[in-house]
Amino acid sequence: MTERIRHDGIVVVGAGLAGLTAALAAAPARVLVLTEAPLNAGCSSAWAQGGMAAALSPDDAPELHAADTVAAGAGLVNAAMARLLAEEGPAAVRALADLGAPFDRTESGAFAQSLEAAHGKARVARVKGDQAGRAIMEAVSVAVLAAPHVQVRTGAKLTGLLQEESGRIRGVLALIDGRPVEITARAVVLATGGVGGLYAITTTPAELKGEGLGLAALAGARIADPEFVQFHPTAIDIARDPAPLATEALRGEGAVLVNADGERFMDRYHPAGELAPRDVVARAIHAEREAGRGAFLDAREAAGKHFPDEFPTVFAACLSGGVDPRKQPIPVTPACHYHMGGIATDADGATSLPGLFAAGECASTGVHGANRLASNSLLEAAVFGARAGRAAATQNDAKGPFTAVTAAELPPVALQALREAMSRDAGVIRDAAGLTRLLDLIDALEAAHGRSAPLVAARLVAACALARRESRGGHFRADFPGRAEPVRTVVTLPALERPGLRFAAE
Repeated sequence: MTERIRHDGIVVVGAGLAGLTAALAAAPARVLVLTEAPLNAGCSSAWAQGGMAAALSPDDAPELHAADTVAAGAGLVNAAMARLLAEEGPAAVRALADLGAPFDRTESGAFAQSLEAAHGKARVARVKGDQAGRAIMEAVSVAVLAAPHVQVRTGAKLTGLLQEESGRIRGVLALIDGRPVEITARAVVLATGGVGGLYAITTTPAELKGEGLGLAALAGARIADPEFVQFHPTAIDIARDPAPLATEALRGEGAVLVNADGERFMDRYHPAGELAPRDVVARAIHAEREAGRGAFLDAREAAGKHFPDEFPTVFAACLSGGVDPRKQPIPVTPACHYHMGGIATDADGATSLPGLFAAGECASTGVHGANRLASNSLLEAAVFGARAGRAAATQNDAKGPFTAVTAAELPPVALQALREAMSRDAGVIRDAAGLTRLLDLIDALEAAHGRSAPLVAARLVAACALARRESRGGHFRADFPGRAEPVRTVVTLPALERPGLRFAAE
């Protein structure tokens, strides 16, 4: 029997930085946070290494940060959103520091900041080199647990959305400790993370399979730019799932990319070398590996004997795979790292469905365009998470009848087949033949197992990648290597399901 709860407030699904920031910002409205994993587990925020980008130094400015964000996004960044992110970014970082996030400081007490790829300034605030995500999440989690207006329920898996005939979202269905629960609320904030678990090689928690994105699409929400997936160039290639990450800060500190012969190769691909945009570096490493030359990150001079102290997370990961980065180069491979696309939202996290908000990686604000600028993800989660929480808290209750939008479960064997196909056919290099093969597999899996949220999310990525007949940012088509007009994709799920449809980005 399904338990029914009427929650007089908002429901936040997901406990990464976006979700918890939304919960804190919604005060004094009552907030129920639902998370399948314990706090600080199962979310990409806690795994983030690089830090938070923000114009915090006297020689930097939000306008410069916004300009770098727009440039990295390869023509598809919403410039107004980039300005908002950059302008509110410094206050967001300081607010996290006030909560107890132990950002590295200079001797004068200022934020110590690192240079990362495609930034014109050293503006990435970090914690102990590579521990920003976990340290920030620990501080925010303590604040959430202490907040009288927030209740956190762990062991809660999202299984559906409650929706009126008008389209308004009224609440969620969830399995809480294995029991079905129907929760009505004034508004729902989805902060369910990205799609890394749809790929066989990923740096994100495998639990993140695009399920919030898939359920929102099934409910009719507009989806923006789902084809744009960022592949981090330097996942550590030691046969672990998920793959550990060698933070971009290492290259910012002077680490270089070499092949098996010890030859530096990035200058052959981009004048900025190791600090080229992530999509360029990822394709360069992919090309070197495909050519049989291998790819390695050599940090022996950049970090050397200081590696254990300056980058302890990377150091421990390397040692676990039998690599001592003080003495040998680190084997690296591109891996699914971040989804630029997602549920389309405005500046306050509102989706196209009344009562439904989204924030963090499952949302698409337009701030990342075709290629996210390094260390803008935690910043976006904090800035737009807070905006979504405040906006959701202003929603009025509704009392009309509703039905449940649900999805089937995808068995583990089928999920693994999907993951392997996504890495092969919707990965760093794509073409029509591979994407068509992938869509055929998705059709077959749906026919066999029903429509699941991960399959819906995968379809969005694959179908929109097939429709975008150009190469831009994280989306590279071997059969269409040039660029077309810079137009964002905005679709709803029914648009992907009309037989024979070949839609254009709109």
